[in-house]
Amino acid sequence: MNKVAFSLLFIILSINSNFSAQYQPKNISHSDQKKAQQWVDKTYQSLSQDEKLGQLFIVALYTNKDENHINQVRNIVTNDKIGGLILMQDDAAREINLVNEFQQKSKVPLMIGMDAEWGLYQRIAAANKFPWAMTIGAIQYKSLIYQMAAKIAEDCKRMGINWDFAPVVDVNTNPNNPIIGNRSFGSEVSNVIQSALSYSNGLQDNNILAAIKHFPGHGDTSTDSHLDLPLVSHNMDRLNSIELAPFKALMDKGIGGVMVAHLYVPSLEPEKGIPASISKNIITGLLKEKFGYKGLIITDALNMGAVANKYKPGELDALAFKAGNDIMLFSQGVAEGKRLIQRAIDNGEIPQKRVEESVKKILLTKYYLGLHQYTPKNPENVNYDLNNDSHKTLVQNLYSNALTLIKDDKKLLPLNCKNTCYYVPLEEAPYQTFADQLNLNSTVVIKKASEISTIPANSTVIVGFHKDNSTAYKPYKISAESKKVLADLAKNQNVILNVFGSAYALKDIDLSKVSTVLVSYENNDDSMTATANAINGKTKIWGKLPVLVNDQLKAGMGMTLEALQFSKSTEFTTSK
Repeated sequence: MNKVAFSLLFIILSINSNFSAQYQPKNISHSDQKKAQQWVDKTYQSLSQDEKLGQLFIVALYTNKDENHINQVRNIVTNDKIGGLILMQDDAAREINLVNEFQQKSKVPLMIGMDAEWGLYQRIAAANKFPWAMTIGAIQYKSLIYQMAAKIAEDCKRMGINWDFAPVVDVNTNPNNPIIGNRSFGSEVSNVIQSALSYSNGLQDNNILAAIKHFPGHGDTSTDSHLDLPLVSHNMDRLNSIELAPFKALMDKGIGGVMVAHLYVPSLEPEKGIPASISKNIITGLLKEKFGYKGLIITDALNMGAVANKYKPGELDALAFKAGNDIMLFSQGVAEGKRLIQRAIDNGEIPQKRVEESVKKILLTKYYLGLHQYTPKNPENVNYDLNNDSHKTLVQNLYSNALTLIKDDKKLLPLNCKNTCYYVPLEEAPYQTFADQLNLNSTVVIKKASEISTIPANSTVIVGFHKDNSTAYKPYKISAESKKVLADLAKNQNVILNVFGSAYALKDIDLSKVSTVLVSYENNDDSMTATANAINGKTKIWGKLPVLVNDQLKAGMGMTLEALQFSKSTEFTTSK
């Protein structure tokens, strides 16, 4: 057979095999594409029907649960021939050992996923925490987001993880959203798209699959889908311009996965109460046919209350596959799901070609991620590898670039404490790191809220709203007591208000008499150190508000304050 005839045959076979993948490595050669398709065809043909169905399921592995749980997962991997695992809490070394074991037991390499939106810290406490999406949505230098995602990809590879279920591309237009909030890049579609693309490219350029979520858009909900089924009641014009817009913009950018949410969207699904995650109208009709998406489509976790409270394990999996999903995530009933899918195939409700389409898509993605030649990972020193100086330097840079200066009417920044300045920490979270770092270059006296009457008039007073940073879902609202302290100080002091929490904390605060307002977005050691450096003039401030807070504080607001060059060492003092 001559080269022309062989090339033509390859093209025909590729068309007839009816499979493709949205993700593939950059600059992949025609020869490598051919090898990938050959591996997929050979592997697919070697699988029994039961093994093919197994590829459609990902189950959860926790290392903070007992041996009974580990053995249950071990049995599912061995007996049900599943396609992958999602790693949950919490022991990195043990997870590596178990993944090595399970990969060895699997005829087809397992896809290993993790929710690592702000890095592996989201599941592994010993890892380094990167900023939440809302924080990095304030960053104007989007290549920093790429650098962050590249570092997360490096950490994923260290663990044997192939798929980061990120980024969130929900447009958070509802300040009271109980489950998205800090996980969103903001309330502006263009910023969400730019930030998400940088994040996705940072992962996929480093051979870790991304998954944009939560289709068709979870940003304007008032219910947590982990607990119940949220309603998105907008009309099609609104959905197209806001909720669906980031997905439509990003789908042709090679992003390998889309995660479908448990949401009820009447404008997209006429049958009452049907979640998007099992809606054929939404997944097949909209996502696959109208939008033309060819990547892996995966459900949100099937143990979430929005669907688990209404459907039985296995039944839910079969409905999800029938609707058009390729992968059922966090399955609670693999064996029953496989049985019901096969029954639907036998009854003519699901064509066998749907199994071939999904399984070959999964296999091709696994090949492109290098899973056809999996090598075991070494658990030694993994905690250090996931949290070291290279992480800390990058994280400091991220928080520094996110800082947003809303106003500085009296030009109080950079801080100039020729006379003593004062610092009043408020709200419930730790603040000592900020105080310590602040005093490396300034003389600042800490005053409790009960001591503010002792501060001389016309002093410079930093008020810190320190909100609980332990999870992304903590309330952002400021107490009435803290608001009163701020108002009292603003009457006769030069106040710098520093918000170590969500910008939404400013939603109902009167800032008219507050000279300076700085938003740091989070309350942790890295954020506090970056803020102290900026206040003291060591680093530039140039972040922009990523969300609409109220009529006065709109997305995109933010002043630029250049850094100064100086060195000053002063003594740290506290009030008695």
